[in-house]
Amino acid sequence: MIISKISLVGFRNYSNTSISLGNGMNIFVGDNAQGKTNILEGITFLALTKSHRIGVNPNVIQFNKKKCKLTGTIKKNKIISKLEIEMTDDYKKLWVNKTEIRKVADYISYLNIIVFTPDDLEIVKGSPSVRRNLLNIQLSQISKEYLQYYNEYNKLLKTRNEYLKVLFNNNIADKTYLDILTDKLIEKAVFIYQKRNDYINMVNLSIDSHYYDISKDKGISVKYVPNIEIEEFDSESLRKRLKHLFKKNYMKELNYGMTLYGPHRDDFYFEYNQHDLKFFGSQGQQKLAILSFKLSEIEIFKEFCGTSPVLLLDDIFSEFDIKKRNQLLKKISSNDIQSIITTTDLKNIQKKYVENAYVFHVKNGEINRK
Repeated sequence: MIISKISLVGFRNYSNTSISLGNGMNIFVGDNAQGKTNILEGITFLALTKSHRIGVNPNVIQFNKKKCKLTGTIKKNKIISKLEIEMTDDYKKLWVNKTEIRKVADYISYLNIIVFTPDDLEIVKGSPSVRRNLLNIQLSQISKEYLQYYNEYNKLLKTRNEYLKVLFNNNIADKTYLDILTDKLIEKAVFIYQKRNDYINMVNLSIDSHYYDISKDKGISVKYVPNIEIEEFDSESLRKRLKHLFKKNYMKELNYGMTLYGPHRDDFYFEYNQHDLKFFGSQGQQKLAILSFKLSEIEIFKEFCGTSPVLLLDDIFSEFDIKKRNQLLKKISSNDIQSIITTTDLKNIQKKYVENAYVFHVKNGEINRK
């Protein structure tokens, strides 16, 4: 998969900018606060219809502008598509090849991306919701079915929580409706549990080898932690387990007024030699584990989408020492994956990688290719 061109109009600090990208490595160089990360954010919006940035003002429309527009030309398995997103304070519109797409679920997957940023340390240190969000984004890109089930699960979850409050406040309310909602919720939950477990298992096939290639150290894996005890991930076992929990804990859920069991409370964590990396790893080890996780996803995307995703690496060179930087560049320098990298300088980067890359200089929202 290749992004051959991207245009940003009224987006962040870009009034009207078009960038033609190379098929391999693209490096955007500039001081901080010049607009490098905004380019990656624009690509993320184009792929996912939302930002990857944690805790950043979601209003991406340029000051004194009423709307912004992002356009990208994408080549996926020899098929060229033109993606467009227009956003105002009131709406977000999506187009593929000039045809408006009404549902986000029908739009996502045209452009597959994997993003690594300094904020990703939250994947190790942050709340479970950060890790669940990562799984949901990645699985939604490779499986429309997962996105459909996940959206339906959330709708059922909201309705079930509301009805638990009705039952608590009204003794004559009919519990039959809750049982119907519970059965439907279990159906969606079983699918989500299985897909998340499969995804983590696939990551574990290569995460340690990526970690070793960059650091010459071993012992990294990922542990999936559902909020219920699961011995077997076959459908019948999961269904029975959930039915038992909901029946046993009916009064507990009634008192809390919410659904206490299900994939909406899942988690996962990184292990380093069988110890939780959050507590037994340095910040450098944590960042490298996250990067190795992201690199492992490349093969998963290839398998399910038939093509490599676009790899977005924000301020990557400041995250690792010289040796690790060049080991990373060695892994991603081949032409079978397009990478878009931001950095403040090119110091201590082997010349061969820079020579074969498209290098852009960014200053005050102005982009010039070297």
